[in-house]
Amino acid sequence: MSLFYLVAFLSILFSLLVIFVKNPVYSVLALIATFFTFTIHYILLNAQFLAVVNFIVYMGAIMVLFLFVLMLMNLNKDTEPVKSNLLKIIGVVAGGSLLVTLIGAINAIQTSEVSKLPNSDIGLVENLGKVLFSEFLLPFELTSILLFTALVGAVLLAKKDKRTQNG
Repeated sequence: MSLFYLVAFLSILFSLLVIFVKNPVYSVLALIATFFTFTIHYILLNAQFLAVVNFIVYMGAIMVLFLFVLMLMNLNKDTEPVKSNLLKIIGVVAGGSLLVTLIGAINAIQTSEVSKLPNSDIGLVENLGKVLFSEFLLPFELTSILLFTALVGAVLLAKKDKRTQNG
């Protein structure tokens, strides 16, 4: 249980760094660390597949892409627009609403009883595959057809029309 509290503390610390650090590159690096702590939480919850997907997709691809985009944008104070007082007030109201929602969620969690999962192997890839290819076979196959159609459409849109170039 102490590992959970340590990782939870690190998750909160890195997520606060994402918000309060002025340099956007350091903010993205803190977000990568936050996603890494989420991966550890998934492992502690026995959801290994989600941990691997979170590690590969979010940390490995999306956040590194964010980091490269921020580094290429060359952000400095001269190019940053001045924010009006109305935007600052809207930000304070949105932050206050989020705080009230979080307090309500914490109160709801404390009053509810957390039940133990009956199957401890629920997050394993083998069980996910069994459910995916038995109960959800039709939606899985329809999704693959949809993705294949999108891929063919993207190739056709990207391909130059040779008839219009020669004519």
